[in-house]
Amino acid sequence: MNPAVLTGEHFMTGDVACAEGALAAGCRFFGGYPITPATEIAEHISARMPELGGTFIQMEDEIAAMASVIGGSCAGVKSMTATSGPGFSLMMENIGLAVCTETPCVVVNVQRAGPSTGLPTQGAQGDMLQARWGSHGHYEIIALAPSSPQEIFYQTIRAFNLSETYRVPVLIMTDEMVGHLSERVVIPKAKAIKTVSRPRAKGRKDRFKPFEPGPNGVPPMAIAGEGYNIHVTGLTHDEMGYPAMTVEAQAKMMAQLVGKIRRNLDDIISTEGYELEDAEIVIVSYGVSARTSLAAVEEARGEGIKAGLLKLNTVWPFPEDQIRALSERVKGFITVEINLGQIHLEVERCACGKVPALLAGHPGGTIIPPDRVIEILKEGF
Repeated sequence: MNPAVLTGEHFMTGDVACAEGALAAGCRFFGGYPITPATEIAEHISARMPELGGTFIQMEDEIAAMASVIGGSCAGVKSMTATSGPGFSLMMENIGLAVCTETPCVVVNVQRAGPSTGLPTQGAQGDMLQARWGSHGHYEIIALAPSSPQEIFYQTIRAFNLSETYRVPVLIMTDEMVGHLSERVVIPKAKAIKTVSRPRAKGRKDRFKPFEPGPNGVPPMAIAGEGYNIHVTGLTHDEMGYPAMTVEAQAKMMAQLVGKIRRNLDDIISTEGYELEDAEIVIVSYGVSARTSLAAVEEARGEGIKAGLLKLNTVWPFPEDQIRALSERVKGFITVEINLGQIHLEVERCACGKVPALLAGHPGGTIIPPDRVIEILKEGF
């Protein structure tokens, strides 16, 4: 049995389930810095990682933590970190470096209310646009949003698989409520868990081009110390990894970074629908807010209102085509999220003014109860 997997039924928090999901996915390096409400991920993984021959390092700050994760990945080890709002902000420059250098890694953000220090012990979903555009420049990113401890276990495994497949940082945008929620988590046997490893370099080491796309558009990755000729830089670079300060080189590099995500949207985007078949009002939500939204759908149905839920397991890339298709047949949307309207802006954009799009949101600190969603539904439609 794979010792990374504690098989069977457990009662654990979302943070602990995230840590166990990472270990089950093959994570063997964690570089982090403690911050509420993500510290429990680091605490748990710090005890478990040495049992599996992996490495846990507490760095001096979040900037160094993210840098260490990039280094661990370049050394050939599946690597991750976990943080919350202020730390997420500090990690942004190095997340951009990982995007540019096509370095696979996983970053967990257990969101809390902000801005600045905000409410450290109370949850929110206010970092969703930061997840998409927090680092400078134009790029594509993958961000997942689990709504339960069981989901965060599986989504952490999926985050590593996506990261390794597409050589890109993958973000897990959970929240304090899910992170600190204790529920039943079923962990399957190791043989039932599918894991993916990055495409590896082959052929002559002196002729290797570290950023030349493979058949699926993703470059094979050489591991530091294997003897391949590699050069890694955050500057615009060519297929050899050497700086190339031209407009043409920028266009080619960006086509690579953006294209490998946009060409594979069907593989990356994941949503779940509840009562969507005949829905006239669609609630769009994610994370802990999807839980209360489901209760709102059931309550609305009990009152004869044809409501449905579109649950976003993947928030970025955004499921634009699905929202556009729904806008052709429904009466409107309600976005439920613990912020003042971030993903709501995306729903509005994709609805293209064809139907109303309303927001059920607040600045953070607690969940959005189902009766508030019902109230907005009745007032708006």
